[in-house]
Amino acid sequence: MTEPAASRAPTETPEFSALAMHARQAQTWQLEELFSRDTQRFERFSAEGAGLFLDYSKNFIDAVTMDKLFAFARACGLEQRRDAMFSGQPVNTTEHRPALHTLLRAPAGQRFELHGEVLSDEVQRVLLQMERVSAQVRSGAWAGYTGKRITDVVNIGIGGSDLGPAMACAALRPFASPTLRSHFLSNVDGHAIDAVLAGLSPETTLFIVASKSFTTQETLINAHAARDWFLASGKPADLAKHFVAVSVNAQAVKAFGIAPENMLPFWDWVGGRYSVWSAIGLSVAVTVGMDHFRAFLAGAHAMDEHFRHTPLERNLPTLLALIGWWYRVFFGSSSQLISPYHEDLRLFPSHLQQLEMESNGKSVDQDGLPVTTPTVPVIWGSTGSNGQHAYFQMLHQGTDLVPVDFIAPLKPSHARPGQHQVLLANCFAQAEALMCGQRKDERAGHEGQSLPAYRMLAGNHPSNMLLMDKLTPATLGALLALYEHKTFVQGVLWNINSFDQWGVERGKALASRILPELEGKQADHKHDGSTSGLIARARRA
Repeated sequence: MTEPAASRAPTETPEFSALAMHARQAQTWQLEELFSRDTQRFERFSAEGAGLFLDYSKNFIDAVTMDKLFAFARACGLEQRRDAMFSGQPVNTTEHRPALHTLLRAPAGQRFELHGEVLSDEVQRVLLQMERVSAQVRSGAWAGYTGKRITDVVNIGIGGSDLGPAMACAALRPFASPTLRSHFLSNVDGHAIDAVLAGLSPETTLFIVASKSFTTQETLINAHAARDWFLASGKPADLAKHFVAVSVNAQAVKAFGIAPENMLPFWDWVGGRYSVWSAIGLSVAVTVGMDHFRAFLAGAHAMDEHFRHTPLERNLPTLLALIGWWYRVFFGSSSQLISPYHEDLRLFPSHLQQLEMESNGKSVDQDGLPVTTPTVPVIWGSTGSNGQHAYFQMLHQGTDLVPVDFIAPLKPSHARPGQHQVLLANCFAQAEALMCGQRKDERAGHEGQSLPAYRMLAGNHPSNMLLMDKLTPATLGALLALYEHKTFVQGVLWNINSFDQWGVERGKALASRILPELEGKQADHKHDGSTSGLIARARRA
């Protein structure tokens, strides 16, 4: 019987040792040869669920590899930890909190109680608040202080309070209201707010201030700058018609001038990078309408059900996680490229950067011991066809192994003839070229002469292909939930807490110490020579 994961580190299990031995063999494989030996490889190494299809056949794996990876996942207690998360156990061990973002997208009739509180009822109440606000703004019933309808909605937040909603609004552009424009403000740099406010009118702009504590420095600085901009035209009594808050700090929200009925709450069991499903997604609901927002939730719930109930062997988040972990630990890959072939998914890689790197950018495990393997790789990327004319050269002929996740819809949201076929042709061609390089007959060149070395593409680069029928609110929800669960699975494989972010908190604390020094309000704290020199130089500027 497999020993429980809690009793020893994952790297000390016999399943890890077996994988390490097997990896030495896999590192010598040629992907083309794997296909030539197995004519059913595409069918064998593909899976689907919640409206998504995954082809993972272009990877350094075979049936033995996958069996060993599944055995390792089970030795880490993946299924038990997955069930613990869904049941509300405090899987965020350092903050003693559950991680119940999945509850936010559960159907209305699915009751969930924890410690005597019916949390599912609270979630549904907030969704009704979101529905009220979004319906009023979209219909024009929510008028500004001069009686004009709202034409622009500005979400002020940072981190998960910005990246998720901004990504979702961009991805769901075809579903957006034609009478509303969405804007996102996160950077504390004053140039950012100047750019956002340029061209807006105080009479027709609604601000959504998204801060759980209503004390986040960057968000509050931008919120007060927006407030000052508004008050140059309107009066303090008019603030209630132009500012909404997503927070739990009712006193601070009221002091800011926001009406109590226009404060939407969320909870400490929702991590920032998992919060787009909560009231933090209000900007999404206003932009695309509550029906589409509920479809977004339903797509994520479908992926939750797939992750929770599908055996590991056909489980999309588990498959993505295991393959990514395989490359990071045994192949030395230090980065992972996300390449969506859809312009509206251009912000998806940025959202995944926070999701994966903030969650699993850790070097200490759940037992307080150093992690002995590399953890999360650098996540990066942009839209695929643009990337082909930039960094894809490095993928094809560079020296680093960079696994790629290609993402594409089979059908477009536009009606321009032929263009989507061109896009798909490029997507599929890049995956083929990465794997195959030049085929033997192409390497001979013209008149039987070999191609010069600088033109050779060795191929043998791995990739996944994620397909959906069309990019809709439901498929976007499923796609995002897929990567959330992939992130959780990899945290289990590394035995780390994917739900805290103490490194981020340390940077905030130091910034709060340095700010008064830059303003000349107090004596210097003790800093290193470089930081002290930089502060002094900034004071003299």
